[in-house]
This record gives sequence, structure tokens and C-alpha cells, in this order.
Amino acid sequence: MKYDIGLIGIAVMGENLALNMASKGFSVVVSSRNQETVDTFLDGRAKDKPIAGTTDVSVLVSMLKKPRKVLLMIKAGKPVDMVIDQLVPLLEAGDVILDGGNSLYHDTTRRTQALKKQGIHFIGTGVSGGEEGALIGPSIMPGGAKEAWPIVKPILQGIAAKVEDGSVCCDWVGEDGAGHFVKMVHNGIEYGDIQLITEAYHVMKSYLGMSNDAMAKTFETWNQSELDSYLIEITAQILAFKEDDGTHLIDKILDTAGQKGTGKWTANAALEYGTPLTLIAESVFARFLSAQKEERVVASKAYPKAMMAYHGDKEAFLEQLKKALYAAKILSYTQGYALMHQAAKEYQWDLNYGGIALMWRGGCIIRSVFLDKIKAAYDREPLLKNLLLDPYFKETMQTVIPSLRTVLAQAILNGIPMPAMSSALAYFDGYTSEHLPANLLQAQRDFFGAHTYERTDEPRGKFFHTNWTGRGGNTASTTYNV
Repeated sequence: MKYDIGLIGIAVMGENLALNMASKGFSVVVSSRNQETVDTFLDGRAKDKPIAGTTDVSVLVSMLKKPRKVLLMIKAGKPVDMVIDQLVPLLEAGDVILDGGNSLYHDTTRRTQALKKQGIHFIGTGVSGGEEGALIGPSIMPGGAKEAWPIVKPILQGIAAKVEDGSVCCDWVGEDGAGHFVKMVHNGIEYGDIQLITEAYHVMKSYLGMSNDAMAKTFETWNQSELDSYLIEITAQILAFKEDDGTHLIDKILDTAGQKGTGKWTANAALEYGTPLTLIAESVFARFLSAQKEERVVASKAYPKAMMAYHGDKEAFLEQLKKALYAAKILSYTQGYALMHQAAKEYQWDLNYGGIALMWRGGCIIRSVFLDKIKAAYDREPLLKNLLLDPYFKETMQTVIPSLRTVLAQAILNGIPMPAMSSALAYFDGYTSEHLPANLLQAQRDFFGAHTYERTDEPRGKFFHTNWTGRGGNTASTTYNV
């Protein structure tokens, strides 16, 4: 028997993707370096399903239909290159290697171009949805060798999540590293969404003095509003969860956060392409700061905080907090989409921004009804430069921004850290300002480094240098990069 696809790496995601494929009528050969891992899977969850297994990559390749398709679900970085090196001598021109891990998009571009020279197609595809999504339908974001898309499309779209109207949360993203870039931005936005929710939780708990059960009910209510999303849904469940002794588990979890690096990659890309991605960057830094637990304990004793008790209308303030969270969420996605615009310009990717919103609409961690609004915005204007310029978002922001200001003012007065929400507001105020103090900044640069400046009374692109002290020369340095 020849199988439809091979899958190397049967940890949590690999196992569940194999089972997903089998449930959709595709036959799968799985592989792991450990025989016990293979046997446990075949004798357990994969029993009586069209799934075979081996520890030998050459055996896996020999069992596949042509053109062969091999999906890698392994750790990003060197392990991917090592397995590719094993596969290449066993494959033929026209075969396809897919990398479904969280690989850096630069690596995907390199691999796509290198394998193309050998006639082998490479696809770097983001897969989002966690353990459950992988099993029942994730969001899948393929990119790389476009010639391979028709070959793998039936399988990838077959196992992907579907939204209410039947649309599939998987479509071709773009060439080279486009798929993994979009997945990276997805993960960065995920960092932002999570941080924003934790900041709202912090205000509820520390300022409003709400119980876990009361907060759970609030998030449950919010999940019936414009904030309807997977992350809001699970937040309500987490806050309500009790251990066997009747106490809430959330209060026993140490407040130090981990990460796997994709948020940091997103922030690095923003720096590389000159795109203000302040909210996601602050979300990454917030995790770094949380990890300094011991230092924070010492510092909290050196700088004790006097929290003012809230005496106003709690329900009214919760409504403002909900609007503040929605405002910040809009700004987070605005920044993420701006980064994708810039990368597409850099690499000549023809990204379908509305289609990306649709791919994120189901299956993935950031799935929410809010993404329908982004899809609609790009349906109205496919070349939209910034979500804030769309009529829906313009009208909405005018309604919710005052609440963001109010919430942040109270948080600042009470010493509650709100790095993501505050950076969101700073971005909004900066983006919507006709004049910023960068004229003084550029004058300073020209003063000490002769870096030149442009003038308001001269055409853009014409640069000037001033001998500010009379002691310097008239020779200018290089012009500045915007």
C-alpha cells in the first residue's frame, strides 16, 4: 500500500495532525527516532486507522505515493535542516517537503530557494490552533514554492478549520517565507491579545477588587460581545476553574511567563523593516519582566504602593474597561497588518490581507468575530494602508478611545502596569498627529552628527545641513532613513 503523505515528528502537534488527516480520509506514514514512540502511537490513538509508522526515513519515503509529500513537525532551526538533508537523496524532482513548525521565515526562504535548484518543492506553512486545533481543524498558512500548492492543497484544505459559511481557514499566502512570516505575525498578535487580557484582569483584581468568580462571569459576558474570541472564552474558564479542594487554581500559578520566541521574532522584524509594532514588543518585554520574579519581590518592598480603593460605579467602569480592551485590540491588529504590508513591499509578496483575516477566523489561537471586521475592511479597500483609515474602525475608535484614556489614567494613578494598553494609546496618538516633535530630534542629529534634515518650505527629498555653532564645517553626513 502506498500512503498519501509522510509525517516526521509525532509529538503533540504531529500526532494530532496525523489523526486529523486519517479522519478526513488520507493515509499517513509517521516517523520518529524512537521506536517506542512509534509503537505507542500505532497501538494507541492510531490503532485501526490508515496510519503506518517507522523510525527509518528511507522506509517512510518508499511507502509514499508520487509525487511524494513529507510534512515535518519538528523543532525549528538546525533540526529541520538535518532532516531535509536526510530526505533530499531519497526524493525525486517534483516531490514536496512541508515544514509545519514555527520556523523563522528567513530560513524558509533559504530552504525554498536551495531545494528549488534540486527540483524539490518546499513549503513553509504556519499551523495554528494548538493541540485541539491540530486534531479537529487548525488554521494553516502555506507559502514557499507555488508550484507545489496544487499538490498539497487537497490535504491541507481538507484538514483545516472551516467557519460558519463553509470557508476554509487555509489558502495560499505567498512565495518563499511568506507563509511563515504571516504565522509569525499571528503569533505576535497572540502575544498582544494575551497581554491585553492579563492587563484587564489586573485592573479587575487589583483596582476593582473583584473575585475570581466575578471576573469569570465578566469575561463570559464579554465573550457575547464584540470581544467574542477563543482567548476571552478560555480566560473565563481559567478564572472559574477550581481544584478538588474548592480553591481557584489561578491563585496558585506563579506569575512568571514563558515564551518560544516567535513574539521576539515579530518585534525584530518590525525593527528590521522600520514599522512601529510597539504593542507586541511591549508584550514580549512584559514576559521578560515577569521572569524577574525574585528582583520584583525585593523592589516591591523598596517601593510599596498605596492602592486607592474604587468607590465609583463598578459596572460603568467595567464597561469602560471592555471598550479600552477593544480599542487596544484594534490597535494591535493594526500594527500587525502594517508589518505585513511592509514585508510584502520588501519581498514583493502579493498578500491577500482579507484572506489572511479569514484564515485566522477559525482554528487558530487568535480566532475571533473581530476578524470579520478586518476581512470586510479589505473587501471595501484591498489597498488599505492602515486599518484605522477604514470607515468601521474610524467610527469605532472614536467611540472607544475615551474609555482607553480613562482606564489608563486610573491604572497609572494606582501603579498598575499597563505596558500594552499604554503603548497602544501612544501609537494611536502618534499616528493621528499631524505634527510630532521629530523636527527637534532631527535638528539634534544634524547638530552633533551633520545627519541633515528636510525643510517644511522645500520639497520632500531635498536635504540640508546647518553649521549650528559656526565652528563646524559645511560637510554633511549621510541622510537619515525613515
